Amino acid sequence: MRSWPAATGRDRAAGKERLEQAVLQQGVRFRRLFVTLVGTIVVASAVLVLLGTIGLLGETRSRPLTATEQNQYKQEEIARRWQAWPATDVFPEEVKYVGLDKAQQYARRVGIAPETECGKGVDPSVAGVLDDHGCVTMLRATYVDQTAMFVFTVGVAVLKDEDSRLSATEQLTQDDRVGVLPVAFPGTVTERFGADQRQRTGWVGAGPYIVFSTAGYTDGRTRAAIPPEEMLHSELWPAAKSIGNQIAYFLADPPKVPPCTQGNVC
Repeated sequence: MRSWPAATGRDRAAGKERLEQAVLQQGVRFRRLFVTLVGTIVVASAVLVLLGTIGLLGETRSRPLTATEQNQYKQEEIARRWQAWPATDVFPEEVKYVGLDKAQQYARRVGIAPETECGKGVDPSVAGVLDDHGCVTMLRATYVDQTAMFVFTVGVAVLKDEDSRLSATEQLTQDDRVGVLPVAFPGTVTERFGADQRQRTGWVGAGPYIVFSTAGYTDGRTRAAIPPEEMLHSELWPAAKSIGNQIAYFLADPPKVPPCTQGNVC
């Protein structure tokens, strides 16, 4: 068997130096790889941040509203009016209507009733339809005509949206004996206005709202006490419809839409 010569001290020192050099070179290579990797990550992150910033600026900078966005703006503005407006804006103090000989007259608001559940502000047959279509709430106010002979209660049923309102109105009865329940205010000329005193009822749809109207006489006459021919030729019901239509118009009048996403400047 071949014998290996014993290593000298010089050989051991040279081997140790070669090992240290190898370890050092390997460490340098690892460091270069680490620095390269970190640099790549930093550059990639910077690129992503830059692209995100450019995209965000593109999304947030003012631009013209599309037709869809304009329509959405109108619908949202109209739908929030019953909450955003004071009750005195929903039911103005005076409402114009056309009297005999097409003379313009004004109905005066006597009082505004507390907000109530939809089913508690209308007759049961109407309540069922409103509940089935997600009615949110019922707002009511009572007016008298310029002569204080006629009394009118206007009720605003708030639906979830315009589609719900359209579905509800398709199912509402055309029976003019049922609709919104009157609101009388004690100590005023309206205090005798109850369900039996309603001469006629009706409604009109506007946006997500159904605006109900009912009318009677301040002297407390019931529907049964009025001959049909007298009712047909009375000023009472045209005035009631006119008042209800005016309030519906106020609520659903299309708002002015800003031309741009951030106001009037694109």
